[in-house]
Amino acid sequence: MRALVVEDDPGIANGLAATLRKAGYAVDVCSALSPAWAALSVEPFDVMLLDLGLPDGDGLDLLARVRGDGRTQASDRLPHADMPVLIMTARDGVSDRVSGLDSGADDYIVKPFDSTELLARLRAMLRRAGGRSNPVIEHGDIVLDPAAHTVHRAGELVALGGKEFALLLTLLQARPNVLSKSRLESALYGFGEALESNALEVHVHHLRRKLGESLIKTVRGVGYFVPPAEGVADGSRKT
Repeated sequence: MRALVVEDDPGIANGLAATLRKAGYAVDVCSALSPAWAALSVEPFDVMLLDLGLPDGDGLDLLARVRGDGRTQASDRLPHADMPVLIMTARDGVSDRVSGLDSGADDYIVKPFDSTELLARLRAMLRRAGGRSNPVIEHGDIVLDPAAHTVHRAGELVALGGKEFALLLTLLQARPNVLSKSRLESALYGFGEALESNALEVHVHHLRRKLGESLIKTVRGVGYFVPPAEGVADGSRKT
């Protein structure tokens, strides 16, 4: 999962980035509206954490532009305009919260906040965006828990590296759709992270070895996908 943090306070931004990366997110940080829009225009993000008081304007202006309101041309609408957005700000008035939510934010958290609450709110937002109510993701005999950051297969805990977990989560959330190699790489790596040419293939190989060769299918020249689980509807336990 790839997150964009739009925050002009270096201490807060660096702390958020560290917290998110520890939780398995690929993170990019922008300190103003202009670079944030530039990043959103060229890369897909799964979620945005948005401060309001920024050096070159109000975060609500960026939110309106992302959502594509009447001030935005249809041709300028982002392909990921429906991504979840969490406002994080010191503005704690009821009118401020109402304004933020009515402007298109999915949630609103007031500074200072606890990092565990922030992560829980992000998980809830992403769960809703994916059309899920269950906090865990089930696929056949595989159970992935985003909160605990664990994966079990047939009841047995499977140890996964951070990128392996993030890749599995991204593929399971998108199933049975095919995700391109570039889309998967953007979900796993931020702008400043080094990426070897075969890194994605190595992660896929490790997941197949640990969770079964049939879990991830390859569409040659396109990307990867997780097919429906045999004998059980995705997201439901066998009965």
